[in-house]
Amino acid sequence: MTILENISLKNLNTFGLEAKARYFVETISEEELKEAISYDLFKHASKLVLGGGSNILLTADFDGLVIKISIPGIKIIEEDKDAVFIEAGAGVVWNYLVHFCVERNFGGIENLSLIPGTVGAAPIQNIGAYGQELKDVLYLLKGISISEVKEKTFQNDECKFDYRDSIFKNELKGKFIVTSIILRLSRNPKLNLSYGSVKDEIEKLNLKQITVRDVSNVISNIRRRKLPDPAVTGNAGSYFRNPEVDEIKFLKIKEDFPDVIAHKQVNGNYKIAAGWMIEKCGWKGKRIGNTGSHAKQSLVIVNYGGAEGKEILMLAGKIKNSVKQKFDIVLTEEVNIY
Repeated sequence: MTILENISLKNLNTFGLEAKARYFVETISEEELKEAISYDLFKHASKLVLGGGSNILLTADFDGLVIKISIPGIKIIEEDKDAVFIEAGAGVVWNYLVHFCVERNFGGIENLSLIPGTVGAAPIQNIGAYGQELKDVLYLLKGISISEVKEKTFQNDECKFDYRDSIFKNELKGKFIVTSIILRLSRNPKLNLSYGSVKDEIEKLNLKQITVRDVSNVISNIRRRKLPDPAVTGNAGSYFRNPEVDEIKFLKIKEDFPDVIAHKQVNGNYKIAAGWMIEKCGWKGKRIGNTGSHAKQSLVIVNYGGAEGKEILMLAGKIKNSVKQKFDIVLTEEVNIY
């Protein structure tokens, strides 16, 4: 394990923002991670854990220890005629894991294809797309308590999963580091084509039998058309969560805006598309300085080059104010801000 000082994080966050870490270490095993967090110099230092850097906004240099988690490995640990249990290290690129499972016709995460980031970040955010969420398939999570430098495991129900949320983003934020996850996937996949865009694309293929690979390919193509590539244009994907409102609020919005895009939830509330609201406020494709709302997906804030984290934060604030004034809804950030 090598400890580095005053390291640039520009190439370690998908916004491509310049920020420096006072100390930096990359760990490839649980043992190295324990060594890093128990090192005398860092016992009382602030700690920032990085995976793929795809869901983070850096607004300043980090005066503490940045830990890059690069724990590798994907393996089948158990299987029967109905299910298969897959363990993946926190440093594995999420889409590599999806590809591994899709190629073997293991169902449950095909709709999460091409989501950026690493396996370790997935449960923190409870990543989701096109009708699937990580919480639907997560069986067990392993990690290390920072204060105790001790290995701990969490069952699914202990993770307190919610929409783009978990215990690791709240009570355990900055207190726990994910080292691996175990997924329970299906050997007899039940495909989720509930989203119209996915169903329409599948129907165009005119297939006799649809596989998880077909669904994965269709969703990957949709995402490539819809979202900017961070390697070309800096971004962190969806910047805001889709807000949930009660039926009374929804009907009032629908009365004023009949074209509202929303999905009814099992609790009777409605989840309104944040991107639709942002577009209605005139932000889609609008640029201010080095940042702006993406021309194809207004929910994505982009760095056109040279932007600072504070610029992006300021633009996000203006967008939030516009939505609050027009719809009386306060948007919540999906990205983690430092």
